[in-house]
Amino acid sequence: MAHPFRHPIARGAVAFVVGIAGVAIACGRATTEPGVQTEESKVADVAAQVAQVAAAVTGQKSPMADAQTAGKHLGFDTHTYPGDKTMQAWKAAPGAPYRWVGYYLPNAPCHKDDSWSGKRQKLVDMGWGLAVVYVGQQTWGRTPRPTPKRLAQLAKAGKSCDADLISAERGRTDADDAIATTLKEGFPERSIVFLDIERMENMPQAMRDYYRAWAKRLLEDGRFRPGVYVHKFNAEAVYADLKAEFAAAGINEEPRIWVASGRGFEEGKAPQDVGFAFAGVWQGMIDVARTVADIKLPLDVNVSTWESPSDPDRVGE
Repeated sequence: MAHPFRHPIARGAVAFVVGIAGVAIACGRATTEPGVQTEESKVADVAAQVAQVAAAVTGQKSPMADAQTAGKHLGFDTHTYPGDKTMQAWKAAPGAPYRWVGYYLPNAPCHKDDSWSGKRQKLVDMGWGLAVVYVGQQTWGRTPRPTPKRLAQLAKAGKSCDADLISAERGRTDADDAIATTLKEGFPERSIVFLDIERMENMPQAMRDYYRAWAKRLLEDGRFRPGVYVHKFNAEAVYADLKAEFAAAGINEEPRIWVASGRGFEEGKAPQDVGFAFAGVWQGMIDVARTVADIKLPLDVNVSTWESPSDPDRVGE
């Protein structure tokens, strides 16, 4: 069997990839802001690209290259939909690094923006992977105290986002809202919906009741699967609770966990490098600006095991 680097066409392909990669590194990566990946990580990525090109040309497999690139799909999330033209440009630009984007379900309790509404099919047609995000109730550093008087005040004010609304009952109500909205947005059944749980220094029991009830309701309904977005500080406890809900429902699947932590993040790392084997997505850069196709966006940078984190049929791409 011929060695890939001895194949004359492969040598040309390798030289081309090395040349392009060298230019990208020398220029600080042409389509994105510089300074977010170590030289060692860049070299490993270039080596993987070389091996993949050589393998493609010669028809051979490249397990080392596959191991280097598998489960490291870059994505981003941003509060407001950037617009069709921007999303198309960011996807089509040569060397565009991002494969998927967070899709914020409109008019969620703590995310009233509706700019993403109706954009699923357009994004899929462009080739974007998607991570469905439902921003439910948050503690905002408070301990919930939902007295009847307080709940009456919130109802009168028409508020749907408040720490005092956190409860198991509200978890089920918000789960039904997430199900209805995900259906309306056209996502296929068994898509994963990530419940946004922001960092808590101390997690009240009411919050545990809330997100467990939310997850349980999705599992009971069966049309979608619950996942969570959670800070590293709270990740172990939330994962254990979600895993318990899956087990109680008789579902032998790993829940998808999206962990937020800026410590030690590099774009060449895998999600599990955040420190948890159960992490399928790692959000490692928050509120940064990135430029692709000469268009700058404020965003959070993520790396995912899946090319499309909410797609149940595209595991491990």
